[in-house]
Amino acid sequence: MTDVNLIVILFAAFLASGSPGPATLAIAGTSMSSGRRSGLALASGVTTGSFIWSISAAFGLGAVMAANAWMFEVARYVGAAYLMWLALKSARAAWAGGRTVAKPLAQTTPRRAYAKGLALHLTNPKAVLFFGALYAIGIPAGTPPSALITVILAVGIQSMIMFHAYALIFSSAPMAAAYARAKRWFEAFFALAFGAIAFKVLTARVS
Repeated sequence: MTDVNLIVILFAAFLASGSPGPATLAIAGTSMSSGRRSGLALASGVTTGSFIWSISAAFGLGAVMAANAWMFEVARYVGAAYLMWLALKSARAAWAGGRTVAKPLAQTTPRRAYAKGLALHLTNPKAVLFFGALYAIGIPAGTPPSALITVILAVGIQSMIMFHAYALIFSSAPMAAAYARAKRWFEAFFALAFGAIAFKVLTARVS
């Protein structure tokens, strides 16, 4: 690990996980609307996706995608389409919010929440770029497998703690009560946020 600055890598991963994005939005929305169990399940799906991208990048997928731009483009358009679907779903919930009486907790199973989190992170271009850059720039050539495994575990555990902490915070009683009082406005915000991220993904120029 002499040539790998783990502190810098973890700090970069902390900023990437903490910055607003589709994963944090989905965790917040699911935790408030469907409860702690579903929020933690979705966070587990996001964490699994993070581990998959991290391991793939460590073993060269980032370099392969950089050399084959069409692979990144496919991931980008699939991710944008999924984000637009989430935006439309939130918009429908916001539209219905003024005409129906919302239940305290939506009917979302932990399995579906986990699958949603996994799909969200596997189609997240931000995750692809971050892990590709992390292992292409932050890890020197010739780094032994033991050091790579250490980085993968350290980044993965840090991300797991952060994503699950979001679920715990947003599923707390005050946040759930706030969502119940202003469900329509929360869903409208999520619709706009997911739509804006999808638009940014589609219009971003990656060189």
